[in-house]
Amino acid sequence: MIQLYDYYRSTACFRVRIALNLKALDYKIIPVNLLKSEQSREEYLAMNPQGLVPTLKHDDKTISQSLAIIEYLDEIYPDTSLFPKDAFLKAEARAIALMIAADMHPLNNIGVLQFLTKNLDLSEDQKNKWYAQWIAKGFTALEKKLSAFQHTDAFCFGDTPTIADICLAPQMYNARRFSCDISAYPTLIKIDAHCQKHPAFIKAWPNDPSA
Repeated sequence: MIQLYDYYRSTACFRVRIALNLKALDYKIIPVNLLKSEQSREEYLAMNPQGLVPTLKHDDKTISQSLAIIEYLDEIYPDTSLFPKDAFLKAEARAIALMIAADMHPLNNIGVLQFLTKNLDLSEDQKNKWYAQWIAKGFTALEKKLSAFQHTDAFCFGDTPTIADICLAPQMYNARRFSCDISAYPTLIKIDAHCQKHPAFIKAWPNDPSA
């Protein structure tokens, strides 16, 4: 049994849901409402001391951090690989995933945004400018990289989704949610459009479980 401790709007959780769906794995979602600070409850911290989502439980194993979870799933369930086979392309896919998950996402996740407004007294407009600044910086680099990359097709690496697309689609979703101007990134828009039509991405799409 695979259990995913999940917040529906979490970019990191979104990634893991996509990966699980691409692998066609059965899993149970256990909601963790970040807006109600459920991630800070004692029982959750005992499982994930960072107090972050996602957390994946597989049999007797508990794994945190979305990219670590994705790599674990790819090794345990090797069918429908989430990485290119070529060693160089695999490194490039990891690089793109890290550009998003390590360099972009941490600067605009919910904890940072709440700190900006609640602790530093930034206005909503100032917070949104902060958000847009880091989206633009990251997407500009990604657009330049992928538009010049000969392997980019429907997805970042050909016609099959990889970890790069798993990270890109949720970040595009968030950029739109915060009304960021993404018109300068036609390659990213094209890839994201293909992701939005893929059943694994559609099934993973953020839907409020309380709605």
